[in-house]
Amino acid sequence: MSMPAKTIDINRLEEEIYKKACHAACEVMKQALENYDEELREKRDFKKYRSHDLRKTVLKTRMGDVEYKRRQYKTTVDDKTAYVYLLDESIGEQVIGNFSQSMAETIAETNCEMSFRHSAQTISETGGLTISHTTAWNVTQELGKRADKKEKEDAARAAVSQGRGKEEVPLLFEEQDGVWLNLQGEDRKTRGSSIEMKIAIAYSGAVKTGKKRYNLTGKVACANFEGANKFVRRKDGVIASYYNVDEIEQRIVNGDGANWIKRSITDDTVHYQLDTFHRNKAISQYVDNPDTRKLIRGILYDGQIDLLLDVIEAYSNSTEDEKEKENFLALLTYLKSNKDGLISYKRRGLDLPEPPQGTVYRNCGAMESNVFSLIGRRMKRRRTNWSINGGNNMARLLTLKATNRLSEAVTGFSPEIIIDQPIMATLSAAQSSDKTGKGWDSFTCAEIPSSLKWMKDLAAIKPIW
Repeated sequence: MSMPAKTIDINRLEEEIYKKACHAACEVMKQALENYDEELREKRDFKKYRSHDLRKTVLKTRMGDVEYKRRQYKTTVDDKTAYVYLLDESIGEQVIGNFSQSMAETIAETNCEMSFRHSAQTISETGGLTISHTTAWNVTQELGKRADKKEKEDAARAAVSQGRGKEEVPLLFEEQDGVWLNLQGEDRKTRGSSIEMKIAIAYSGAVKTGKKRYNLTGKVACANFEGANKFVRRKDGVIASYYNVDEIEQRIVNGDGANWIKRSITDDTVHYQLDTFHRNKAISQYVDNPDTRKLIRGILYDGQIDLLLDVIEAYSNSTEDEKEKENFLALLTYLKSNKDGLISYKRRGLDLPEPPQGTVYRNCGAMESNVFSLIGRRMKRRRTNWSINGGNNMARLLTLKATNRLSEAVTGFSPEIIIDQPIMATLSAAQSSDKTGKGWDSFTCAEIPSSLKWMKDLAAIKPIW
């Protein structure tokens, strides 16, 4: 059996066919948009909208750049002359700047997984649209700013008990922690080499998904570099945007003992718990002797908190090693400052409401893995450095993605975002004074073929009335 003289490069063939298909799809979409624009022209309110001229623009889609023309109209808004595009108004929030919603969401999703450079490369290689890493960065910044605006609006609503959340649960779990990230540029000079990003999650319980696996239910999250007071308000706003906080009877707040976390303890319905991971880590860090560690943990597990503090203080007074003494005193200070939270909420005999059907209340401690999955995996790896604003914007998209709300957020943003300037039909200096801002008259301004000189002469005759 003889082999063909030349083998087929199937990868190149696939690439060429895909490019042609994307180009054809762009042409179809261009024609559809221009046809719809023509329908709007014919059905418009002729008294309100005076036809002006056609302007070019571009819509960035999965298939590639769709360049098309849409008609501009002259109208009056608040007794002032304005120029509008009926097609743009009709499309509305389905377009974010020059990007289709699906394309903006794809870029945001990819940015959450990899660097902006690799994100741009992946999108350019796997789709019909070619973008730069700068464009990928711009998308994150613009969407992040819009997310920030919404979170601030939700925080303001929550502050006056006007949250828009509808999910009703009797018990809410809140867990908070921080992660230190490297800074760059001017922020590094003024704020230091690194800064703590505060992270918070809230959820209503957990649902069993495997033999030993559980998923949190109704999880919401937020992260930011800002100060404690502002972050607590932001966190409350995010919670109130999803949950009907008026129906929450009790809350369990889990944290590492930081003062900013304790700001969430507002009344007797909020029960604070020191995170078991950080509690056990402190005992291991400050107590070298294994038998002593075992004794301290045993007293702690029995719930004898006063005895626990007395034992640690006794150890600090009995040792002659200065370093060991310092460690015992540091542990004593840490546990004393979190005395009310040393016993887990499940072992306090609290009268807790019944969990929703299919949901269970588990021990707190999900925050440590969420620090990595929400922020650390993307923002702390590969020696990444961030500006304050850039890090905040990235964190907002990461928390939205992790809680399955990125798509909902992207489609909810207004079309005011402008990432790339539209391609406009250019006019010469001579044309500008005659046509720009004065409306478009197809009889006097349309191009006439040079072969029809008599038509040119006829058009040049000025009216006598």
